Amino acid sequence: MNHYPHAKPVLLSLAVALSLPALVQAGGFIEDTSVTLQARNYYFSRDYADIVGPNQQSKAEEWAQGFILNVKSGYTPGTVGFGVDAVGLLGLKLDSSRDRVNSGLLPVTDEGKAADEYSRLGAAVKVKLSNTELKVGELQPMLPVLYFGDIRLLPPTYQGASIVSNEIAGLTLQAGQLRSTSLRNEAGDEEMGVLVGYAPRRSAGQLITSDRFNYTGADYAFNGNRTSVGAWYAQLEDLYNQRYFSLKHSQPVGDWVLGASLGYFDSAEDGEQLLGKLDNQAAFSLLSAKYGGHTVYLGYQAMFGADGLPRVFANVSPLGNEVPTYEFASADERSWQVRYDYDFAALGAPGLIAGVRYLKGDNVDTGRGFEGKDRERDLDIGYVVQSGSLKGLNVKVRNVAARSNYRTDVDENRLIVNYTWKLL
Repeated sequence: MNHYPHAKPVLLSLAVALSLPALVQAGGFIEDTSVTLQARNYYFSRDYADIVGPNQQSKAEEWAQGFILNVKSGYTPGTVGFGVDAVGLLGLKLDSSRDRVNSGLLPVTDEGKAADEYSRLGAAVKVKLSNTELKVGELQPMLPVLYFGDIRLLPPTYQGASIVSNEIAGLTLQAGQLRSTSLRNEAGDEEMGVLVGYAPRRSAGQLITSDRFNYTGADYAFNGNRTSVGAWYAQLEDLYNQRYFSLKHSQPVGDWVLGASLGYFDSAEDGEQLLGKLDNQAAFSLLSAKYGGHTVYLGYQAMFGADGLPRVFANVSPLGNEVPTYEFASADERSWQVRYDYDFAALGAPGLIAGVRYLKGDNVDTGRGFEGKDRERDLDIGYVVQSGSLKGLNVKVRNVAARSNYRTDVDENRLIVNYTWKLL
């Protein structure tokens, strides 16, 4: 399969396909349809120092333009409603070179340079009965066991089936099977690989993949939706299986709002054990206190077992201390986080937000006769234009400094500009 085709007129083709006369006759199918087009301009730069591992590239720096078209139809009339969701994705190279590839924004060709353009087009059929919905086709799931990682130019997608049921007030039940994925910087689809946090008995090598990711889970919200609990099971067939439990709570106390997010993962090898034995338990807590425009966070995270946390390749996780560059999920790692956010609406400047966080980890089992330690400082500034012809324009700036005594040091900068048109 060619993962780097020349871009087709994806956006136009999708709009035409979804305006076929046969669909126009379908009652609420059209009336409740929404169409949005997001333009995303993304600059990404990472400088590497004290490089650890076989890849000695000292810098990844690229600039690209992306377009994301989302079409969500309504449902046909009747007890059972039918609809279609579709997504069209187009990425265009603005700047890159052979010695600065692998930023995650653009595909890398067999010649070792970034592709000039890439595109994807996918759709899912959806069926709704009461408050239960089945989707089959192109999916973008947001699950604690498969956290949607829209952190580069274009979002990843998955191909499979999912079912979501909300028949009981406060209770959400979900299940599904995914068969393949389209990575954030690829046009084609492929089997799902596994990424395991740093462990001394594992080394970088060929990505081991599976064509079955099965999951089921339940979340229950109560106490006026201020409290929720969750229980999930996931299996990347023949690679790993995983259990996840969560508790979230938000509590107003006078002018303050106090919050807590607690989670626990338990992961092990699965089936044919293509990864070999796998042993990880991960616990995290993230506490928050909000007063006016100020929000302060304090987090603690701990890894247990011989491995770091496993997850599907190129995705993030809901770990409290997983941040843009380091995930603080290495074997036996313990980490702390302190974070401060400020919403300038409290000073009469709505749309402007800023945040800074610092994380420090230690106790990493490096297998090299010394204790692994790492730390990261992140600075984020964002602004959404509030009025005028550019209302809704979103600009984000991120600066990161990450240091470690057992992995590569990173200095990172991102500039992301988003604008979304509501076409229908």
